[in-house]
Amino acid sequence: MMTPIYKKGGASMNNVMAIINNALDESFLDKLTGHRSLASVPFGARYRLIDFPLSNLVNSGITNVGLLLQTKYRSLMDHIGFGKAWDLDRKRNGLFILPPAHIYQANRAYKGDLQNFASNIDYIKRSTQEYVIIGSPNVVANIDYRDAFKYHLENENDITIIYRELDVFRRDTTYTVINTDDNDRIIDMKVNPKKNYYKKISMQKYIMKKDLLLDIIDDCISKGEWDFVKNAIIGNLDNLKIYGYPFHSYAAVINSINGYYKSNLELLKPNVWQDLFLKNGPIYTKPKDEAPTAYKNGVNAKNVLAANGCSIKGEVKNSVLFRGVKVHPGATIKNSIIMQKSVIGANAYLENVILDKGVQITADKSLKGDTNLPMIISKNTIV
Repeated sequence: MMTPIYKKGGASMNNVMAIINNALDESFLDKLTGHRSLASVPFGARYRLIDFPLSNLVNSGITNVGLLLQTKYRSLMDHIGFGKAWDLDRKRNGLFILPPAHIYQANRAYKGDLQNFASNIDYIKRSTQEYVIIGSPNVVANIDYRDAFKYHLENENDITIIYRELDVFRRDTTYTVINTDDNDRIIDMKVNPKKNYYKKISMQKYIMKKDLLLDIIDDCISKGEWDFVKNAIIGNLDNLKIYGYPFHSYAAVINSINGYYKSNLELLKPNVWQDLFLKNGPIYTKPKDEAPTAYKNGVNAKNVLAANGCSIKGEVKNSVLFRGVKVHPGATIKNSIIMQKSVIGANAYLENVILDKGVQITADKSLKGDTNLPMIISKNTIV
């Protein structure tokens, strides 16, 4: 059964394009982004962060998606290819890779993400859609944009920002916080304040007319302003009709190692998993044909999220295992994230640890991090 498309004044989800802004600071994920971009960071046993915004957009009926790049995008390109897994390998519209500004303008210092918008301005102008949704890859959620877009049209907003209200803020995690009046008009907005003034956090999803985006880009750059959120959005709070739209389901902002670690482990809660992977349509990813995970005789596995191709012969509790992980007899894994093709040797002990892809932990080794500061082992390391 086809999903209904909201229409008003000739506008529909077919009239909406999207830009995923991957030209962001990635340093907060430490060793996990040393060799890959933010969008291609593995998440949830078999996914990458980019899978969530791409799937949300496609499930909402949006088929013209531009992906702004900045650095270290080889693994991202390998993962998304031509967009086939998301049905974006199309003759009309589809997935567009938008190169970073330095590709066009060598030897010029990077000033901010608006530089990348400006360098790909022709893509934005040539797109036939009237509206645009701008998002980022570091928000893990399952969003149906149709209701938010309907609200944007009916309220006649200039810009609509999707937000979520939090009671507890994660330790060591930064947020863009907003304050609204009783009608959800945004009256204040702060990027990564040391003190969290407000309980509403931006989910970094912005809805506006494409022509307004073009005007804002031109206006900011002509004034020497290069930051999309601080200059294009916050700088226009008093000039434009900018409203918030509340999102009430599970969402995680991945802005720190602690946030990344805790968000992965939250998937072990059935209600969180169902909210993220079942509620508003499936989350798609690059398919890989592998055998199911094998739990050998004598194994002790409790509260484990394991992708295909794993072989478990030891003890695994409260952990996330990516594809092809091998756990040898006598090994113990607790509260840890073990990425693809990693090998845990016999009688090894891991607790509160994040292993990047291809890590080998030899026999009898013991590694233990803190619940708020997990130990990270870099890709292809042998311990």
